[in-house]
This record gives sequence, C-alpha cells and structure tokens, in this order.
Amino acid sequence: MNQEIILKSRPKGKPTNSDFEINKIDEPQLKEGEVLLETKFISVDPYLRGRMRDEKSYIEAFKLNEPLSSALVVKVLESKNDSFKEGDYLTGMLPWKKRQVSKAKGLRKIDEGEVPLSAYLGILGMTGLTAYFGLTHIGEPKKGETIVVSGAAGAVGSTVGQIAKIKGLKNIGIAGSEEKIEMIKNKFGYDVGINYKTTETMSKAIKEAAPNGVDVYYDNVGGEVSDGVLVNINQFARIINCGAISLYNDTEIPTGPRVEPLLIKNSAKMQGFIVSNYEDEFGEGIKQLATWLKEGKLKFEETIVEGFENTPQAFIDLFDGKNKGKMIVKI
Repeated sequence: MNQEIILKSRPKGKPTNSDFEINKIDEPQLKEGEVLLETKFISVDPYLRGRMRDEKSYIEAFKLNEPLSSALVVKVLESKNDSFKEGDYLTGMLPWKKRQVSKAKGLRKIDEGEVPLSAYLGILGMTGLTAYFGLTHIGEPKKGETIVVSGAAGAVGSTVGQIAKIKGLKNIGIAGSEEKIEMIKNKFGYDVGINYKTTETMSKAIKEAAPNGVDVYYDNVGGEVSDGVLVNINQFARIINCGAISLYNDTEIPTGPRVEPLLIKNSAKMQGFIVSNYEDEFGEGIKQLATWLKEGKLKFEETIVEGFENTPQAFIDLFDGKNKGKMIVKI
C-alpha cells in the first residue's frame, strides 16, 4: 500500500499529530526520463517547523493538504533515466511518500557499504555540512580559542564540537539531560558539559566553564540559553546563528535582553545563515567530512524511529529533546 503524509492544518504552538494526515495514494506510473523510487529513510529537522507557517521565509512554506518534504534516502526500483539504474541509492529533497516517481533533478547517488545509508542524512548530509560551513566560514575558529555550542547533543551540535576539537579549540557543550552531557563528553570529546535544565544561572555557569571568555558561540537554541552565553563573549567574538529551536513554537515574538550593546562593546560579529548559502562548496565539505570520518576523528549518533506512519511523531519529539544526534525515520 502506497502512502503519503500531508500537512492537514498549520500548527498553533507546538505541532500535534492532528496537524498531519496519512493518506493512501495510487501506485506511481513511470514515464520516460523518470525513476521509480522507494523511500528508505526520512530526515526530520527542526527547521521544518518554520515551513508550516504561512509566511515569507528563505524557503517556500508547505501547502495545506499536500505532502511535506525533507531530505530522503531512496532506492531506485525502476529507471527510465540514463543517469541512474535499478538498485541505486539516491539522496535529495523529496516528498514524504513511500513510493514516487521523479525526474531525479537534484538527486545524487550515494554508496552503500562504507557508512550506513542513514549517515547521508546526517554527518555526510545537510547536518554535517551545516556544522562544517557555519563553524569554519562564520566562526573562523583559531587554535587555543574557546567555543560554546548550544544543542550540543543534537545532530549539528555534536558535529560542531568535534570539528572544533580538530581545530584545537576548547569546547563547551550545552544539553538538556545528564545522559546527554555524558554522551557529548565521552563520545564527542567536549571538554565541559552544562545541563541547562538543572543550571540556575546560565551566565554564571558559562563564566565558570570559560574563565577566559567565549570566542565562538554556535547557537542552535536561542532564548535564555543564548542570553547567558552572550554576556560572556570576548572582544571580536563570532556568534553563529544556526537555529533557535526554543522559539520555533512560540505564538508571539518574545522579548529578551537586547544584544546590541554586547556586540558593540566587544566588536563582535553575529551572523545567521542557511546551509544552501554554501551550495557551490558542498563537494569540498562532504570530502572533508568523509576524510575525518574515515580517520576516526568524527563520530555520529542517530535516533532511529521505525515506521512511515511514525514520521510526524518523530518530528514532534524533536521539540521535547527526545533525540540524541540525528533524528531519522526508517521505512
């Protein structure tokens, strides 16, 4: 039975399962120049929440009663496209369907065997590239500096911490449970871990962990966690705005501390980005990440949820921090 997952209603606050609907659909018919694809893995990511709002952004909003989409790993079941053959595995942005046809534009072939196929949605996919380009191009890390990473146990944050260590930085990670703190220290090489859920004053905790101040802040969370980090930045600090998951479900714009005086006083740089800004350099980034992975300098963690029908819940669970590393649905 073929199925798709559509956006039934636009969430108000945190998404619920009632905002999604799973529909039976007809089997796709293959035409010349197309490939018949079977979904193997689906990436669920916090940024998808923004696409559920009917507002202008850097990427088109999802339409109601149409399938959602994200990065998928798919298998070619049949091909009438000269670029791909039956049995090939591909990855790219595709709708949430069990089986579908595509002209394969924007899809790339991936190798089965050296790493799990799911890794191409994480460490060797947009997640790894987001960590790599955000840190190296905006963060401009220098040996001996101190970096703080919020969301350090997530897919991007865990990768950032490891790249920072490769570059010779002291790395401090912020996460939401003692289990995650142990993971980022023991598996991902963080020097210090801070549990924001049990920390009374984040600014004080950061000052104790980074007595010489913070040179680079890679922010995946925003909100009060970031407020506590920013009061500890050094002169010429670089703040990388990658995500703000603590704010994505807010129904009103929150009021917080004003950061302008801190940026001015410290001649600091704060820059947001999306990974597609560096699309022309993706090949270089994947090559470097793959090299570090083969050399054992990078490790990755995945939370695998099984079952196409569980994709909406896996997405919702991101906002409760139920993932360690990359959240992926296996079909």
